[in-house]
Amino acid sequence: MHFVPGPNEKMLTKSLESEADTLVIDLEDAVAPDEKVAARKIISDWLDTVDFGRKEVAIRLNALDTPWGLDDLDATMAAPPHLYMIPKSERLSGLQLLDSLITKHEMRHASVNSTVGLMLIGSETPMGVDNLPVLASEPRVRALTWGAEDLAAAIGASANRDSNGQYLPLFASCADRTVLAARSNGVQPIDSVFVQLDDELALQAECRNSREIGFTGKLTIHPNQIPVVNQAFSPDAAAVQRAHRLIEAFEEARREGRNAFRFEGQMVDAPHLSQAKDLLQRAEEIGDA
Repeated sequence: MHFVPGPNEKMLTKSLESEADTLVIDLEDAVAPDEKVAARKIISDWLDTVDFGRKEVAIRLNALDTPWGLDDLDATMAAPPHLYMIPKSERLSGLQLLDSLITKHEMRHASVNSTVGLMLIGSETPMGVDNLPVLASEPRVRALTWGAEDLAAAIGASANRDSNGQYLPLFASCADRTVLAARSNGVQPIDSVFVQLDDELALQAECRNSREIGFTGKLTIHPNQIPVVNQAFSPDAAAVQRAHRLIEAFEEARREGRNAFRFEGQMVDAPHLSQAKDLLQRAEEIGDA
């Protein structure tokens, strides 16, 4: 999921040519206060006129309690995006209000109800962290991500990573809680941005760690990050072949009345079967099965 910073025509064009699955057009942090109105008009025109092809489109709104949030929603629902990214999500009541406003717009513009989804940044405040499982349960929510920078500012932390570039325990726990809240509600857990633009090896390592704990993708802020992230979160050919073999082995074992058995030097049982099926589903979605 790649950020397009505000109404930047050059960056939009470049992102359209990229292999990003979703473009997140940012009306919030990337746009200065005195440029919000002009940016909103340009971006609403993009939604109406730009051919995004097969890419999913998300709009990062300004919070509804700012002077811009409601107008952002009004302007962009005329030709609605697939998703709205909601910053500083804290209370279910706020999401329910947003749901009702979107529903009114969908009815007004003759859209099918509940087609527009929400992606929440649910860890930018302490209350948001506490309420992650509840926030992810709102019916329009399709994905959950997290952010360390705003949370650090909210709690008065002087840093969110240690001297080795690893998240400090408090922030790492927010990533863990994001995965758990997303998975328990059947929505996509998407990892946060990586801001060290010149350290590709560290990005690769962070993607690997994120995938291993259950994230299904990652936010990117520079085009050079997109191929690294795509490779990291796409099942490789060897893993796909092993998953096929494991499922076949399970079918044979169950015909023999066994649900746990030795497979290629490892003891496997039902959770391993679930993992294999999940991997093949993801591979099929991206055309690698």
